[in-house]
Amino acid sequence: MRWIKRVTGRAASPPAVATTQRQRALDLIAAVDTGGIPLNPARVNDIARHLGLEVSVHDKPEHTIARIRKALNG
Repeated sequence: MRWIKRVTGRAASPPAVATTQRQRALDLIAAVDTGGIPLNPARVNDIARHLGLEVSVHDKPEHTIARIRKALNG
């Protein structure tokens, strides 16, 4: 990454992947709180995995959402 600074005169901005994944989780929780039901359990599991949670395909989405909520608050 130092070569970017040498070429452009400024440092490269850090990747926004973590912010994006966190925002996906926040959006999911907001949708659930307003009465939405996640239609795709695989999407819920994907969000949880990106937050660093281990998720089984056999876990109920409600349980995974509770764990996501805890990860965001803790």
